[in-house]
Amino acid sequence: MAAAGLVTFTNSARTYLLNGTLNPGTDNYNIALFTSASNLGSGSTTYATLTGEVANGNGYATGGKAITISLSGTTTVTVTASTPVSWVAAGGSIQAYYAAVYKVNGAILFYFTLKSPAGNIDVTDTNTLAITADAAGFFTLS
Repeated sequence: MAAAGLVTFTNSARTYLLNGTLNPGTDNYNIALFTSASNLGSGSTTYATLTGEVANGNGYATGGKAITISLSGTTTVTVTASTPVSWVAAGGSIQAYYAAVYKVNGAILFYFTLKSPAGNIDVTDTNTLAITADAAGFFTLS
């Protein structure tokens, strides 16, 4: 079993959250998987500028999957996803190191590592990679 690392905002996501370019309560988001060779990092801006996405096939489709993000609270606002997103490896392995949540056709909201002592996690044929928000949510703003 792999555990996810801490949520990391890109540098531009902070500004985009404050100016309304990113709105986790109403925008459509995807979550995509990337290898350790990806250029994904704090300086990343949009999904279109990323390299090293997991190759299309073996149960993974380029662009990732839709993820429904919701907001709760008023003074302290928590961002979470109530439904897990999962991929079932078929015909081979899905190997990934990062997962990134991004606005469809737009900016990256946040990313995190998929931890494994050997680097990329390796979801072998017929096994499932599921990403579920912690009970406390992906992140909280207060």
